[in-house]
Order: sequence, then C-alpha cells, then structure tokens
Amino acid sequence: MAAQLKPDYERLDDVTLARLVGTRDREAVRLVTQRNNQRLFRAAWSIVKNRTEAEDAVQAAYMRAFAAIDSFEGRSSLSTWLTRIVINEALGRERARRRRRAHLDGGSVTVLDDYREKLMRGSMNGMSPDGELGRAQIRGLLEEAIARLPTPFRAVFVLREIEGFGVEEAAEALGIPASTVKTRHLRARRRLQQDLAPEVKAALTGAFPFAGVDCERVTARVLEAYCPEEG
Repeated sequence: MAAQLKPDYERLDDVTLARLVGTRDREAVRLVTQRNNQRLFRAAWSIVKNRTEAEDAVQAAYMRAFAAIDSFEGRSSLSTWLTRIVINEALGRERARRRRRAHLDGGSVTVLDDYREKLMRGSMNGMSPDGELGRAQIRGLLEEAIARLPTPFRAVFVLREIEGFGVEEAAEALGIPASTVKTRHLRARRRLQQDLAPEVKAALTGAFPFAGVDCERVTARVLEAYCPEEG
C-alpha cells in the first residue's frame, strides 16, 4: 500500500490546520506555534508586563487552546482566536498577581520579582550605551514607557502598533467595540509621546560617548595638522 503523502502545511487553511492540531500532528503544532509565538508573547506582555510571566501565559494559552481546538470554526483567523485566548489567560494572571500583591503589601513584604526587575533596569541604565547597546537602551525605554500605559491602552497599542492588527481584528481579540479600540489607540500614542520625549532626549545625551583614548587621538591629529611642533 502506497505511503500517504504529507500535506503542504504552509498552504493549509486555518480550519484544516486546526483539525490537524487536534490530532496532535507535530508539524501542524510546530507551524501554528512558530507563526504565533511572537504575537502572543507581545499580547501577553502588554498585560502582565513581565517577560517570564508572559512566556508562561503563552504556553498555558496554547495548551488551553489546543484542548478546545475542535471548537474553532474559522469565523475569525486562527491567530486572532489564539490571541483572544492568551489575552484572557494574561488577564487572569494579572488579576491573581494583584490579589497576591495586595495581600503582601498589607504585610509590608517586598515583591521579589518587581525588585529584581528594578535592579536589572538600574544596572542597564548605568552602562555607557554605544552601537547595539545604545539601540537596546532605546528599546528598553520604549518597553518601559509602554509598560507604564494603563492596561486597556497598552493592550490596544501592542496589537495595533506592534502586531499590525486592524481595528476590527483588535476589537475582536479584545472583546471591545471598534470605536473603543480607536479611542484607546489614540490616547496611548499621545501618552507615549509625552512620556518618551524627555527620556529619549536624556538617553541620547549620553549615547555614543567619545572620550578617553578616542578623544586624545583626534586632539593629537588636529594639533599635528593645524599647529605642528617646530622642528
């Protein structure tokens, strides 16, 4: 009996791909996760604001989604369907975190994860940025500014600006009206512009330093060319 040919996974429509995921087809699962990992991570991070927690939320969302994959009917794209699930997962985690934090704050106990992140940010900000490090610092400033946005604004901003969701698609993923997406997106952009202006300026002031040996070398060259020592 001839071996059954494998499908061309890249060309499969979402419903067919979902059905294969339901059969635990490894290639289908690999393709779905590779296509959606970054988008789902960003969506989760926009809510929990912690990279480790966002990654955990994505994994949990995949497991929840795949367990219910038979309910996917293709009314929206598979990516949008998964995004809605990871957003719900992240929101649940954020609510649980707030409850824990409220309890800890009541006993004046330090939240270790928050403390570690602040220390890491502090050590990064103390470094002299140049080249890739300079770009990394700017990216860090942007991430921190986005993290300071109110959660409803932050989720809309990440989906619209970073993931490229359309207004209707973002509305469906978040479960809110399209008009609300537009309003929150506009307000998020305005807040970021106000928030980032002084921070980016301060970062750029100290970026790409030119001192020490570099400074001395140029000075020596100018002296030699412009006013050389007499013989």
